[in-house]
Amino acid sequence: MRKLLGVAALVVCAILAVNLAFVTIPALMSKNRDPRNEHVQMYAHLRWGVDPTTIVADLWGITPEASMVDVDRVLFDTAEVLQNKSFSQVELAWRGRGRFLLDGDYFRQIGREREWQNPVYVVRTLPENLKRMNGLPAFDTWTGGLLGVVNRQMEDHAEFHRQWYLKELL
Repeated sequence: MRKLLGVAALVVCAILAVNLAFVTIPALMSKNRDPRNEHVQMYAHLRWGVDPTTIVADLWGITPEASMVDVDRVLFDTAEVLQNKSFSQVELAWRGRGRFLLDGDYFRQIGREREWQNPVYVVRTLPENLKRMNGLPAFDTWTGGLLGVVNRQMEDHAEFHRQWYLKELL
């Protein structure tokens, strides 16, 4: 019995170590490089601590000084630091509860392009790449004139943040 408990403890420690080393610590180090990120508490980890195909960007809190841009920046910084890792999907969660899914390849693209891509473009197009937890698209893809499309995309962006965490804070 004692041996079995020892093996179980060793397995749990190994899982935690892998999770910390490959996802959580790199994401936290990236977040902490920018002092503007101090108002956002987001922790990246493997889903259920063991699923290597899915990472969870788990938002646990934001201070009243934080804005949607701060949350976006932490998410994009996480994508940048994890750009060389392959995941099939990224779950965006609020306090452990999944709210949205992103395709893993799209998340890697955000990370790869982070250095040079216009962040406003990424913010505008992020919602059309989101899926609900059931896999259905969360927002529409807009077409038409530039001003109309940009307006709708920014409305979707604000709604995405409301559904992800803001409704819980208000």
